[in-house]
Amino acid sequence: MPPLPRHLQRDVFIWDLNNNDDRIPLGGMKCMPGTTHKDFRQMLDILVITSADVVVYNSDGDEVLRDDTPLSSGDYTVSADEVCVADEPVYTRAASITTGIRTKSFTDAVRARDGGCVVSKVMNPDIEIGEWLRFQAAHIFPLAYESQWKDGNYDRWITIDPPQGGKINSVQNGILLRSDVHLEWDTYRVSINPDNGYKIIYFGSDINGCAGNVLDQRLLEDPRCPPADLFRWHFRQAVLTNMRGEGEPLLELDFPPNSDMLGQILEAPKAAERLEFEFFDRLAHHVDIT
Repeated sequence: MPPLPRHLQRDVFIWDLNNNDDRIPLGGMKCMPGTTHKDFRQMLDILVITSADVVVYNSDGDEVLRDDTPLSSGDYTVSADEVCVADEPVYTRAASITTGIRTKSFTDAVRARDGGCVVSKVMNPDIEIGEWLRFQAAHIFPLAYESQWKDGNYDRWITIDPPQGGKINSVQNGILLRSDVHLEWDTYRVSINPDNGYKIIYFGSDINGCAGNVLDQRLLEDPRCPPADLFRWHFRQAVLTNMRGEGEPLLELDFPPNSDMLGQILEAPKAAERLEFEFFDRLAHHVDIT
């Protein structure tokens, strides 16, 4: 099955007011509950590069301000002297594995701090017997890209060193999620906007009813909470992955037993990036790859 394009669910379309003859949108998104004009403008700050202040209009010609007005579906135009879409690369990411010798202390620390899914706010009812089948410790910055983590000096955001695995495996680079939400997190279908009250932003269908809610307050008040800069990094990746152009392909994750996983990856878009992620994600859970 070929990867699904992310733009198929869109009902919000973004246009350049000064260059609209070819009728090719700059990008777009699916209008989800809880997303406001303020969220939308912050997304545009990531998506669009301009030479001056940007003015955004809705389809009625009204200016879209940075306020709490709910975002509506429709066409939105961006007006500035010069407009272009951010061209920085995004980190191709698929479903992360959740176990490994090098990440054991990370997993234990995230479980002990959160006790349940910080997005859906579903607590683990089986903590006392040590059963975590439906909950997984998710990295905010993916472990597969540890070399990029070090190149970007993201260690500077970490103040709590883990007992093993390097700073990328600090409890501050993790959150506990239900297994289905973890999949959405890894594929950037859901993210957290730390610059608008740590709001949960969905970029596609939300079967859990979490869109527009805020992150679990217990986590935000915990001194071991991930730094805002890490949530900000993930949110930026999610915006570029989902909103730029037609969006990044939504990669196939369901490989039944005895299926040709390698062959399917090689035939799909971004095969090299996907293979790099799959290889380093598995390796980095057991050994230091840097």
